Amino acid sequence: MAKIDLKDHIRDIPDFPKPGILFKDITTLLKHPKAFKQAIDCLADKFKNKKIDLVVAVDARGFIFGGAVAQKLKTGFVPVRKRGKLPWKTKSMTYELEYGTDSLEIHQDAIEPGNRVLIIDDLLATGGTAKAVADLVKEMQGKVVGIAFVIELVALKGREKLKDYPVVSLVKC
Repeated sequence: MAKIDLKDHIRDIPDFPKPGILFKDITTLLKHPKAFKQAIDCLADKFKNKKIDLVVAVDARGFIFGGAVAQKLKTGFVPVRKRGKLPWKTKSMTYELEYGTDSLEIHQDAIEPGNRVLIIDDLLATGGTAKAVADLVKEMQGKVVGIAFVIELVALKGREKLKDYPVVSLVKC
């Protein structure tokens, strides 16, 4: 199968969700079966020899890729959600946003000490969300083996916040 340029399947939406933001819409990639498969295969292939125990993915678009990659790697899947969305006892991490703070939660029994974890999200922007998830994994004594994204907004330098980890992105914008 010929390689698809994934960038061709990501739609730019100007001024969403507010003026000045150029939103990277992945729904156009998701509806294209070959592009979606290629994205999943590429993410999984980068980590297939890393002995991953769990894929941890971020609410909500990260779930789409994280669950599929977990299946491909034959690992478990752990959702990290916004505060108040998980039904059992949680651990929480608050992190800085450009304008304020946000919090993420994970079930307190989701990661066991020594678990080798791959973190997946759809987009790397400033790196705050991925760093908060990595901090949660470390707090639970898991080992972050890598952090992977479909899209990286290079100009926002999010990779700098993640310098302690191997970072993979499929599309750099």
